[in-house]
Amino acid sequence: MQALSFEPCELGPETDVLRARIRAFIAEHVEGLPPELRAQSWSAADPEFSAKLGAAGFIGMTWPRHYGGHAMSALERYVVLEELLAAGAPVGAHWIADRQSGPLLMRFGTRAQCERVLPPITRGELFCCIGMSEPDTGSDLAGVSARAVRSGDGWCVNGTKLWTSGAQVSHYMIALLRTSTESKHGGLTQFLIDMKTPGITVRPIRDLSGAAHFNEVVFEDVWLPADAIIGKEGEGWNQVTAELAYERSGPERFLSSFRLLVELVRVLGQNPDARAAVAIGRLAAHLITLRRMSLAVAAKLALGEDPALEAAIVKDLGAVFEQEIPEIAAALVPVEPSLDHPRAFERVLAQVIMIAPSFSLRGGTREILRGIIARGLGLR
Repeated sequence: MQALSFEPCELGPETDVLRARIRAFIAEHVEGLPPELRAQSWSAADPEFSAKLGAAGFIGMTWPRHYGGHAMSALERYVVLEELLAAGAPVGAHWIADRQSGPLLMRFGTRAQCERVLPPITRGELFCCIGMSEPDTGSDLAGVSARAVRSGDGWCVNGTKLWTSGAQVSHYMIALLRTSTESKHGGLTQFLIDMKTPGITVRPIRDLSGAAHFNEVVFEDVWLPADAIIGKEGEGWNQVTAELAYERSGPERFLSSFRLLVELVRVLGQNPDARAAVAIGRLAAHLITLRRMSLAVAAKLALGEDPALEAAIVKDLGAVFEQEIPEIAAALVPVEPSLDHPRAFERVLAQVIMIAPSFSLRGGTREILRGIIARGLGLR
């Protein structure tokens, strides 16, 4: 059984100046966006916005300066992320590269890989996607079957990745591929794949709103050089599970519906009835608690710890919270949601209703997360 710990973490006064900086940036570049676009949160991609954010020093904030980073603390980065997410900034293009691809490469990649990929990420010019899920594996990540087979002095890749966020704008994919069938977990290896490599086809998957944040990526005899391996051959499972702590614990795991909460409070006004006041109070209490838990995980990551269990708990509770908000909003304000409605509340409600089912899928399904939590607590 793992020790479970969410030690309180306070943001220091040095973050106040940084918060003022990012708010000024948001006021200049985000405030004019329509509410329904801002309701897409970190799924909305705008490469031009990412380039402006990078130029302002808000990407790769904790990375070493020799890779283009700014050597800031994880908690300073957290302040910037929560402000961007709360404002509904279109961060989707660079999000995965900044959140987990860069840290993964710095931990397991070669210096040559880092020098090639990290500096343009910090400039908001290079985007990454993650090749984990597949059509026939469901939530069994260790069951991936896309193969990388030795070919000359490199590797030949065949197979399909599914639900790949941002593949349509990404320059690189970090893919988990099977390099051996002798061991389910020990036969997996991570690769850094240039998305311009011949044989790669990206097919968009449209959601209910008509947007294509997810993709199917097909590999047909894709040749990779030997130096495409990240870390060591056969160590992919250990590497990818470490990577998931970055993916599951950030403020994006409880702020995906935040724009709807803002519009709900605005519609209810200064004097909501007792039922509405109780509901808003409950949502606010949950939001504050999740933020405290998420900050505690960020502090552990900053210390080099592996808070995989705590991250899974934040992700699971956060997805429940995010999916409750549109249900509560619709119950408190019984209107017909519509993207064409003249009022912002109806447009944002429609947008969030359509994307909310994905909140409990991305980053690990609810069932898988609760299995991880149960094992971590010694319950199974």
